[in-house]
Amino acid sequence: MNKTLVVVGSQWGDEGKGKITNYLSEKADFVVRYQGGDNAGHTIKFDGTTYKLHLIPSGVFNPQVTNILGNGMVVNVRNFLTEIARLQDQGFKCKNVFISDRAHVLFDYHVLLDGIKEESLGANLVGTTKKGIGPAYTDKVARDGIRMIDFISDDFFTIFKEKIQNKNKELIALKKEPLPFLPLYQEYQKIAEKIAPFVIDTISLLNQAYSQGKKILFEGAQGALLDVDFGSYPFVTSSNASACGVCSGSGLGPTKIDAVIGVVKAYSTRVGSGYFPTEFEDETAQYIRETGNEYGTTTRRPRRIGWFDGVVVQYSKMINGLTGISLMLLDVLTGLETIKVCSAYKIRGKTIHTIPASIRELEKCVPIYEELPGWKEDITQVKSFDELPENAKNYIRRIEQITGLDVQIFSVGPDKTQTIIRKELF
Repeated sequence: MNKTLVVVGSQWGDEGKGKITNYLSEKADFVVRYQGGDNAGHTIKFDGTTYKLHLIPSGVFNPQVTNILGNGMVVNVRNFLTEIARLQDQGFKCKNVFISDRAHVLFDYHVLLDGIKEESLGANLVGTTKKGIGPAYTDKVARDGIRMIDFISDDFFTIFKEKIQNKNKELIALKKEPLPFLPLYQEYQKIAEKIAPFVIDTISLLNQAYSQGKKILFEGAQGALLDVDFGSYPFVTSSNASACGVCSGSGLGPTKIDAVIGVVKAYSTRVGSGYFPTEFEDETAQYIRETGNEYGTTTRRPRRIGWFDGVVVQYSKMINGLTGISLMLLDVLTGLETIKVCSAYKIRGKTIHTIPASIRELEKCVPIYEELPGWKEDITQVKSFDELPENAKNYIRRIEQITGLDVQIFSVGPDKTQTIIRKELF
């Protein structure tokens, strides 16, 4: 049985990672978010209630689980406290949540600059959530960010004053109003006092937990095709959303990762700009969108709809080191006469099974489809693979054949009870 397990989105995000992480967290001792910020949105439903998380790991609902915001994250501290307060109002004490002292702080000026840059791109916009994620990671890489350990220190006044002066130079150059230092400092100083109890050395904690045989579950945000290195660049997020980001974003070394489960929708969706090979828009797409509630958790933007893309998942298998698949939202496809799956791309007369590095090459790729018969039967109450209609079984089998991966988990509804485990992972 695995001691460490990574749950990673294997498409363009919104695959259902929150539900699976929450489900698996019942057997975990630690749940760790290793990258991203509050541009992520996880929707979790259990006991008749729906919860929406943006920064907090999905194991927060279990008081026995330690939840960590890893050093690879950029944390909007104001929104972190808002999310904690909302969860506390819902009856969760949140005494099991901690932030890495090496995580970076996302400030108001990051949000402001993100919006300004996105608007300046016009028709070429990336489709960012305008949450300040990109500018915060830019500061980190430029060695100009503020980490949690500095945010809660006595040196914050001096550090923040210098940062505001530099950011105001940028804003003035963009013909924008400069930010007032003192009111912002005073507000953030109060936030720092509230944040301080959450901030600890999570790297030592995690490595000690590993040496003690604790079970550690890693939770990614977005999806592998939005990874800054491996995604459809430049239409990507600003961090390593693939499993590759686990080690650098948590401080647990690569030899300590046992398995990687790829969360995959039974179809495909994408939010924002960027080429989407299997995208289509007709009555069937609208049916899938409405049945699957395909609207962004963070932005409420309608998601773009596409058929299952085997090339994307095969590519994801390579870059994430996937050891299995968790197939989500299978029930959404119920009622369709025919379901298409993409098994390869055609480009300039050649058949390929991977994602080209060039976005211009990707835009020339034409999906090669297979058509499979759909099913009419309601599958939302099934408890095993054997209870599925034969056509639903064949759909899962074909996905396994195309990807070379076993579907170890599949989901037939939003509630965590509607999760069928074919292989125990934890």
